[in-house]
Amino acid sequence: MMEKITMTYEEAYKELAQIASEIEKETISIDVLAVKVKRASDLITFCQTKLKSTEAEVNKIIAQMENSAQ
Repeated sequence: MMEKITMTYEEAYKELAQIASEIEKETISIDVLAVKVKRASDLITFCQTKLKSTEAEVNKIIAQMENSAQ
């Protein structure tokens, strides 16, 4: 079960970028690589969910505005 990540999209994206940078530079020890990859996976899921829910909310607001204008 994925732990609930309580952070903003920007914080999650920044942490994800940091993990990617560490992996690219090969500065992560092999002992923590799996932990970092799991964390990155959780952050990606969080960001995707946040983007989808924000898109749905914006679309709902736009639809309400269009209905009000008619």
